[in-house]
Amino acid sequence: MTGTDVQKEAEDSGPSGYAAARLRLLTEEARSGPPRRAALAELTDDWLTGLFAAGAEGLRGASLVAVGGYGRGELSPRSDLDLLLLHDGSDIKAVAALADRLWYPVWDLGLDLDHSVRTPAEARKTAGEDLKVQLGLLDARHIAGDLGLTASLRTAVLADWRNQAPKRLPELQELCAERAERQGELQYLLEPDLKEARGGLRDATALRAVAASWLADAPREGLADARRRLLDVRDALHLATGRATDRLALQEQDQVAAELGLLDADTLLRQVYEAARLVSYASDVTWREVGRVLRSRAVRPRLRAMLGGGKPTAERSPLAEGVVEQDGEVVLARAARPERDPVLPLRAAAAAAQAGLPLSLHAVRRLAATVRPLPTPWPAEAREQLVTLLGSGRPTIEVWEALEAEGLITRLLPDWERVRCRPQRNAVHLWTVDRHLIETAVRASEFTRRVSRPDLLLVAALLHDIGKGWPGDHSVAGEIIAKDVAARIGFDRHDVTVVATLVRHHLLLIDTATRRDLEDPATVRSVAEAVGSQGTLELLHALTEADALATGPAAWSSWRGSLVTDLVKRVSAVLAGDAPDEPEEAAPTAEQERLALEAAATGSPVLSLRAQTEPPAGQEPSGDPEPLGVELLIAVPDQPGVLPAVAGVLAMHRLTVRTAELRSLHLPDGVDGSVLLLDWRVAAEYGSLPQAARLRSDLVRALDGSLDIADRLAERDAAYPRRRGVVAPPARVSVHPAASRLATVIEVRSQDAPGLLFRIGRALEDASVRVRSAHVSTLGANAVDAFYVTGPEGAPLPGDEAASVARKLEETLRG
Repeated sequence: MTGTDVQKEAEDSGPSGYAAARLRLLTEEARSGPPRRAALAELTDDWLTGLFAAGAEGLRGASLVAVGGYGRGELSPRSDLDLLLLHDGSDIKAVAALADRLWYPVWDLGLDLDHSVRTPAEARKTAGEDLKVQLGLLDARHIAGDLGLTASLRTAVLADWRNQAPKRLPELQELCAERAERQGELQYLLEPDLKEARGGLRDATALRAVAASWLADAPREGLADARRRLLDVRDALHLATGRATDRLALQEQDQVAAELGLLDADTLLRQVYEAARLVSYASDVTWREVGRVLRSRAVRPRLRAMLGGGKPTAERSPLAEGVVEQDGEVVLARAARPERDPVLPLRAAAAAAQAGLPLSLHAVRRLAATVRPLPTPWPAEAREQLVTLLGSGRPTIEVWEALEAEGLITRLLPDWERVRCRPQRNAVHLWTVDRHLIETAVRASEFTRRVSRPDLLLVAALLHDIGKGWPGDHSVAGEIIAKDVAARIGFDRHDVTVVATLVRHHLLLIDTATRRDLEDPATVRSVAEAVGSQGTLELLHALTEADALATGPAAWSSWRGSLVTDLVKRVSAVLAGDAPDEPEEAAPTAEQERLALEAAATGSPVLSLRAQTEPPAGQEPSGDPEPLGVELLIAVPDQPGVLPAVAGVLAMHRLTVRTAELRSLHLPDGVDGSVLLLDWRVAAEYGSLPQAARLRSDLVRALDGSLDIADRLAERDAAYPRRRGVVAPPARVSVHPAASRLATVIEVRSQDAPGLLFRIGRALEDASVRVRSAHVSTLGANAVDAFYVTGPEGAPLPGDEAASVARKLEETLRG
């Protein structure tokens, strides 16, 4: 049946003809989606036009207007009709009679009707008082009657909306936030409301309203398709249930999937989640832009007065190499070249998460369009930036979603595609698989002080359920994937094995603790055999808790936690006999010995800077060599204050310490004195490395007391505004009395920050302890530092004195 035939039948047969034509249209298998919605709106227009013509004979100054979804021409099978009978007020009685001739036939057919009768002035007044009315009128569309009256109202409403946008848009944003709080996020719900939940059709309509204000516009790429997909699902839901419902209930999902020709309910949900995620991300970007524009408008008059009317320049504050902050967002520096810097997406993401700032849409799209792939295995910096991103707490989620929206995550980690937007049909789980993995990493970031390898914990948290995109036991499949991913991102063979073990056994502790008899020695022995080492057990304990907390409230409790802790203690006791022997001190290289002899002969520090391009042991070189950092070798005559002096000078020059070792070097026979050797790997926060001569000059001054490092660092910190950034867990300092027979081992786990090593070194000097050796490592955003200290006589510290030093050091770092 053609559109003309439908119209003729509707006109000839009245309401019954319209009902028959409507039914025939909805049951046509050949027509669905936007064409059917448009055809249904056109059919309804024709029917209402006939009703209007019959009831408005001789009446002038009146028109029938469709608003809301009907105004957009988007009628789902059970949509209500949003209608406005507009009139000029010249014949109130005739308008009332016309309203009856319009509304009653609609009601007689059992259709839901949202109707009003107003003059243009009344419509504008109501819109000014009721935001929902104003939003509906933004989509006003003429159906019948006086076209000029409708056009005049539409023009006036749009002008009102644009004039009032600075006041109404914050009101609209608050309305969206309140609705999201009530309804939840569409992209994670097992029984979502397609219209009201965050990322649903209401939010898509709100984005249209923002665009109509001319104040800001949503990212348009993919948004129309996402909206169409949600409307298609709602159409299928209406047809499957025969009801005007927007909630996609579990028992109806298979039928809706079949109506849409999809494989199953999981495929349906994944499509819904993908659409909702796009709408949610577009909303985040748009509301951020609205806020920026409104703030700019509020500040601009004052700035113009101060600057004599000139246009102010946006302030840009450096965050990392190629990355700056501007207008509350993270953008690329003007000199950044993504096509030459494959680490830039991860560096920008890590910097944004650490600063607690969003990545700008323009920056992410430029990165997605121009950046070249990372080599395999990844360079060390890329792995460290990924760990920093994962360890940044809650800000990680928004930054990760920005990368995800432009396809950068699956380009970095191709295996991510199988878990992206994958639903979990388990009432215990709050999130889709991919969001659960990110939530687990966020939870794990709170436990980085509890483990010696926070980088392995965070990566295992990201990958622990990666096997859920494959058939069979997801832990078994995940182990294979985790091995591949860990090796690709540059971990050595031992670390790859640890990550794979954590993924394979991420459910072992919770399952054993809650389902097995812990008094049975065989139970504990089996766990010990699976875990293999104390370090892996420590990581698995933290991963178990992070995974459970990220699952949902029902997955973790104090009771479950106590059972797991009890099991861990028992397993640890079994593994205690496998502790490795203390390693022997390595012999100095020829370069190290040369520097040491020169330092002993001159009585002053000697240093060398050398770029590292060799791959880690066990890895084959591939393609062009990637710089792994700069090796800084320093030999200093043994004296107090070396550690804080060196660390302070590096912090002054904005050098990040990635790894560091300090030890006393025995000189050859016949050479007097003792020399401390520092073998560190450093990198510039941004910009180029300082000259070695400048570093040495400042180090000499720091050691002789003529350079006040503390004051210089304090001045620099005061010059930059403090960013809100990420709220890191507090520093943790512990004593390990059994770790060495020759010294007391004090371990510090803290958030990495400029000047951290300087503060630690100065605190140890103030405590009158001697640093015999230091093993410092930066794992992403976390510093894990071990200091072998002795008393002035060279003996280990007594227990109470060691505890006192650790306590004071912890207070210093938390202060």
